[in-house]
Amino acid sequence: MMSGQHQWEPNSFGYHGDDGCLYHGNGKASEPFGPKFTTGDTVGAGINYASQTVFFTKNGKLVGSTPKDVKGPLYPTIGLHSPNEKMDVNFGQRPFVFDIEQLAQEEREKRQTIIEKVSLPLSVSHWIVRSYLLHYGYKETLASFDTASGNTFPPVLPTPQENNSLDIVSYALDQRKILRQLIRNGDVDSAFKKLREWYPQLVQDDMSTICFLLHCQKYIELVMKGMLESAVNYARSELTRFFGVKYLEDLLQDCLALLAYEEPAKSSVGYLLSLAQRELVADAVNAMVLSTNPAVQNPESCLQSSLERLLRQLTACCLERRLLNGGQGEIFCLHKMLHGGKEGS
Repeated sequence: MMSGQHQWEPNSFGYHGDDGCLYHGNGKASEPFGPKFTTGDTVGAGINYASQTVFFTKNGKLVGSTPKDVKGPLYPTIGLHSPNEKMDVNFGQRPFVFDIEQLAQEEREKRQTIIEKVSLPLSVSHWIVRSYLLHYGYKETLASFDTASGNTFPPVLPTPQENNSLDIVSYALDQRKILRQLIRNGDVDSAFKKLREWYPQLVQDDMSTICFLLHCQKYIELVMKGMLESAVNYARSELTRFFGVKYLEDLLQDCLALLAYEEPAKSSVGYLLSLAQRELVADAVNAMVLSTNPAVQNPESCLQSSLERLLRQLTACCLERRLLNGGQGEIFCLHKMLHGGKEGS
């Protein structure tokens, strides 16, 4: 309980019903802010973290907003003047009269418009896409991309760092393309054979992560073909050695659980039977091959393309911005942001 008007306190905002004015941290009213309100009106208040403003609504319509020029948490309060006054408060337990989702969508569209107005040289976007295709060994797609782009972007001399980056991701392109195709086709035996021929150092340690992933994928392929007895025998000979390896435990348990279901594709571990799982293994093999390049100084740099590092930086910045807002505001979703803030795109 407070003896005075709460919006006269420091770091506070208040929309008055008696005069329609906005008060902010003192007893002095601002310019007229909105219409007056009284018994029977529905008045709302909220914080727009995207624009860093405090806004007020009346009967489902936006009255106006003011800059949120205070730090720290804010709490909703209501000022009463007469004894026995009552009000009904809604903190989201039922739909708001004001369409808050529409306001959020409008803010997303504003943000998207600002992003789309940022001028990005065609040479930069071309380099990012091209380096992504090179990184993952998509040779045919890369050739089609180069043919389609032709001379549609201005020639720009790459920096020494960009040149070095492209040289690194161009390494062993033909071999990486073949390995990816073999794994995508489910031919793990041939992938193992090629690795032993081209990069024996990657598979000489039977306890390596890359061997584990390939053995798991071979086991998965046997399950997919309905060769359950062969799958059991393969697990006994190639997967049991990984029992007790803590960081591999979850995937190993999921793989072995495939045998517990009559229809594994419909089970909680059915994701292992998807093309995405093959791609995951192919990506891991691709990164390991890139790491064998003598020009690579940091093997961890082979795990992601330049495009993916940019997206990680975007994610980190958005999460940091939300942290500065006290963990309040819209939860960041990379997929949603990449599709202009629209769900299910």
